Amino acid sequence: MEWLNYHHLLYFWMTVREGSIAGASRKLLVGRPSVSMQLKSLETFIGAPLLVRHGPRLELTDTGKMVYGYAEDIFQTGKELLEAVRGRPTGRPVTFRVGVADVMAKLVAFQLLLPALDFDEQMSLECREDHPQRLFADLAVHELDLVLSDIPLAPGIDVKAYNHVVGQSTTTLFAAPALAKQLRRGFPKSLDQQPLLMPSRHTAIRRALEIWFDEQGLRPTVVAQFEDSALLKVFGQAGRGVFPAPTVVKDQVCKQYGVRALGELDSVRERFYAISPERKIKHPAVACIVESAKSGLFA
Repeated sequence: MEWLNYHHLLYFWMTVREGSIAGASRKLLVGRPSVSMQLKSLETFIGAPLLVRHGPRLELTDTGKMVYGYAEDIFQTGKELLEAVRGRPTGRPVTFRVGVADVMAKLVAFQLLLPALDFDEQMSLECREDHPQRLFADLAVHELDLVLSDIPLAPGIDVKAYNHVVGQSTTTLFAAPALAKQLRRGFPKSLDQQPLLMPSRHTAIRRALEIWFDEQGLRPTVVAQFEDSALLKVFGQAGRGVFPAPTVVKDQVCKQYGVRALGELDSVRERFYAISPERKIKHPAVACIVESAKSGLFA
């Protein structure tokens, strides 16, 4: 494996910044021949000229421009490293990478993540939405710091990660105002043969809802099913059918989508998990989410 000589790169970087070999030698406190020799060694290693002389000036070649761009990043990162270990702020926000299961209610995810943003204003949140199993795989290779999901990581999956229950909620059924007015009288029997919007079949809440309808002797018509919980609500907002959402965000669902709550299903409960790559939580943002959920949203 080839290793880049960072001393050579430093001399090149300083020469470009100072505009001349003489300027670089003064800044680096070395003689001009030493700078010239280091530049030559770097060009030999790269296999292409990096600087060309036009009269008294040195100009970057195309390869030189590319190498200088990388050098800027490398030495800026080195500066930030020193500032970090010496306890000074780097000015670079810490990226907090979170995967959100596609079927999970986005209003719940928002409420869970909000305390972490308030806790550290310098943090940059990066959210990715996907099927839980793919998010678990990304967590395993450290592409994510946390996964929010409605299902836990199963014991048989070869991923070193841990489930932290952050809360649970009963389920409420909603409908657009006109449909809600029609169905509210006689609820839940009024749901029989009515249009129903459901989460996709691989979700825990879908199975719980199907059991509840069977127990009630109801046969609503599933007119659509969704992996994206937000899209499900948009169809419900348009009056295309009755739809479920966690009771814990009932007020926000009614306000945001202009719908009405039909009734709460006490036996249909949805659990929410924060899945992290560590049993004892060390990441401050993850700890903030777990503690805030236990004392706030789901208290």
